[in-house]
Amino acid sequence: MQLANIAETEQGVLMRGHEAEVQEAAQGLERLLIVRLGSMGDVIHALPAATLLRRAFPAATLAWLIEERWAELLCAPGTPRLGPRCPGRPLVDAVHVVNTLAWRAAPFSDETWREALGAWREVRAAKYELALDFQGAVRTALMARWTGAEAVAGVERPREHAASLFYTYTVEAGGAHVIEQNVALAAAVAGVTAEVPEIELPLDAAAEQSCEQRLRLYGVRQFAILNPGAGWEGKQWPPERYGEVARGLARLGLRCLINFGPGEEALARAAAGASAGAAEAVPSSVSELIAFTRRAQLFVGGDTGPMHLAAALGVPVVALFGPTSPARNGPFGTCSVVLRSPLSPSTDSAERAAARSSRKRPDAGLMAITAEQVLEAARQLLGSGLA
Repeated sequence: MQLANIAETEQGVLMRGHEAEVQEAAQGLERLLIVRLGSMGDVIHALPAATLLRRAFPAATLAWLIEERWAELLCAPGTPRLGPRCPGRPLVDAVHVVNTLAWRAAPFSDETWREALGAWREVRAAKYELALDFQGAVRTALMARWTGAEAVAGVERPREHAASLFYTYTVEAGGAHVIEQNVALAAAVAGVTAEVPEIELPLDAAAEQSCEQRLRLYGVRQFAILNPGAGWEGKQWPPERYGEVARGLARLGLRCLINFGPGEEALARAAAGASAGAAEAVPSSVSELIAFTRRAQLFVGGDTGPMHLAAALGVPVVALFGPTSPARNGPFGTCSVVLRSPLSPSTDSAERAAARSSRKRPDAGLMAITAEQVLEAARQLLGSGLA
């Protein structure tokens, strides 16, 4: 990896400094800000990097700028978003939230302006010395600048190339998986080895209690989580096949809970209906999903945030991949079986093209994966682990 200090001269020419000089300057950092707004999977992919920063700068203030809807991945409901770390907010000292979806929907409303100005005043008042953009988009690079941080760091080749124009430091981030790339950025800034640490998610006592009560209500002791939803149609395996998988897992003594998010109710009903009573559709908040996932014996789903949550919590995963790359986005750090058909694109450029074209139609390779293949993968992972 390579860390470059980019300083704009009076003539507007970008000058690169030496890695050692930048890392030496970073040793005295006292206030760091992570910028990763969403989504669920992307925030989870940045948590190991944040954990590495926490360990490298134990006495520093470490904060995170995130979308309101994903803040529970950092801070349990009812836990103050600023102050000493605790089980409900174990990683960061401050959580700064934005609500860009609502703001874009009503850009000229008084409420939007009041919320946006309040958010920026709060984050700018903290006077962060360094902001790290783990999103690599132009808007997040600009947001990192608008926070008033003295410097902004990002990867050498961000997802949107123009984002790098707003960085003070850039890192040549190695690694195939996005988690490894994020850790490389954090490690280069901190001047430490790029090792992926274990993460700790917030503990919400109310969600834990609710989870236990609902499992007793459903009569469930050992269970798998099935997740038929995905961010776009090309990543969605048919819900009827999830129902078939639930019937097969029931024969192994494993009940299934079907997780679904907003707008995915029809998928959950279809999967539950096809399960012949072997699966229960269970709505949950982010904190409740964390609680359920902690207790699961198995997770089955596609390239989605809940799948990455299961992997982060060490739950065995059967991952169903189509137009996206399991090398970059697959389950990381847990026992897993990734199913992907040769009909799905086999190169990075083909994957990107397929991802763009399949957002509103099923991926042929994903559709080629059978329920029996999923059940065989589940049997491999479960072994004799069920009581």
